[in-house]
Amino acid sequence: MAQLVIVSNRVPHPSGSRERAGGLEVGIRAALRRRQGLWFGWSGKVTSQAKVETRDTVHRDVRYVVTDIAESDYKEFYSGFANRVLWPIFHYRLDLAEFSRRDLSGYMRVNEHFASELHKIIGPDDVIWVHDYHFMPLASALRERGHRNRIGFFLHIPCPPPEILIALPHHEVLLRKLCDYDLVGFQTGDDAMNFSRYLTREWGLHSRDFRFSVGDRKVQVGAFPIGVETATLARLAPRAARQPFVRQVVGSLSNRTMIIGVDRLDYSKGITQRMEAFERFLAANPAWRGCVTYLQITPKSRSNIPEYANMGEQVGAMTGHINGSYGEADWTPIRYVNRTYTRSTLVGLYRHARAALVTPLRDGMNLVAKEYVASQDPEDPGVLILSHFAGAARELTAALLVNPFDIDGVGSAIAKALAMSLEERRQRHEANYRVIAANDVEQWAHRFLDDLTRPVPTLREPEPVGGEFPYRTLLPR
Repeated sequence: MAQLVIVSNRVPHPSGSRERAGGLEVGIRAALRRRQGLWFGWSGKVTSQAKVETRDTVHRDVRYVVTDIAESDYKEFYSGFANRVLWPIFHYRLDLAEFSRRDLSGYMRVNEHFASELHKIIGPDDVIWVHDYHFMPLASALRERGHRNRIGFFLHIPCPPPEILIALPHHEVLLRKLCDYDLVGFQTGDDAMNFSRYLTREWGLHSRDFRFSVGDRKVQVGAFPIGVETATLARLAPRAARQPFVRQVVGSLSNRTMIIGVDRLDYSKGITQRMEAFERFLAANPAWRGCVTYLQITPKSRSNIPEYANMGEQVGAMTGHINGSYGEADWTPIRYVNRTYTRSTLVGLYRHARAALVTPLRDGMNLVAKEYVASQDPEDPGVLILSHFAGAARELTAALLVNPFDIDGVGSAIAKALAMSLEERRQRHEANYRVIAANDVEQWAHRFLDDLTRPVPTLREPEPVGGEFPYRTLLPR
């Protein structure tokens, strides 16, 4: 029987709690709820042994197949090419990319390993859905092994324009391999347009309705903005807000207004700029001093990469500077926490926050924005302050949209959010909630897989060079 095969870099332990589930994990579980499926990926274990191990288990009707990777592969594939070349370039940070041929070799080697392990377990009718920048060449490796399955790829991070993509070393090899997928999905229409422009500019390919002919194959490009478990979060929020720990945090504020930010420690999230904006807000609005506390929850990640370690020091120093400059014996302006909290705890904190600062410098989607909206009390909701450069800004247009590079502008948005009338807060929340309810995570998975498995129409001859792409075809159905 045909099955859905999901491939991602990390696969959570099947018997583990979902409390800490991230956006990708929630989305994949949504896809597997309605289909017989298999989830394949890295176990998270690094081995020094020459021969790596692949393990197979079944939990709640889902088959999990995980493989270890060698220590050298981890350094070159994960810490190296994936996170020191692809991540910065796709987030528009060419200045942070550090390329080496050795790391590219490791990246390709791990993709070949994954393809070899998948080759052993997939059937001819299985539908394969590959996730994120770690596995751009995977479909090509599977095609070389004779597989003609329908294979889709979804990029969770941004896709920059061709002017930036060509800065990727060996882009002509790596990005061309994406054309071995049947469907290449992106978070926004802008991202899909950027990749389509790359195919036209660099390879002379042209499309009808974003379907490209590549040799004897056809590849479709589309936008599929990922959602959250909207209804589930809305039901959970009132109960989560009453958790003992959440009530303890809120009680410790002594009736002060709370602003919240939740981000992994990453240079793409704009945390230092956000803190500087909060400082400008305090400087320009002395009446709010002592009356508002900004809680920034920032779990550390990729600490072995120098840029991330340096950023941790910068954020810590900025927190100390602001608290030292504006704090009082009975009030700390910023609470900066480097740890992970459960989903229910975060939902409870979102519910109590008068405003959320979601101001990445560049983000594929940013599900914190959607989770914050879903968690609000519709009768007394908080205000979402959202970066124009987050994919979520294309949908959550009723948020206070800001330019994260405009420090004074973000500071002014904080003041506006805190002074906003109840009527306006309700109107903005209602508009944003309608969007995330209509496009929740179940709809996202359904739309992508529906397009992936739909019979491919015969393409007409391509249009001449210079025609505009029909942007409307990138919008969610």
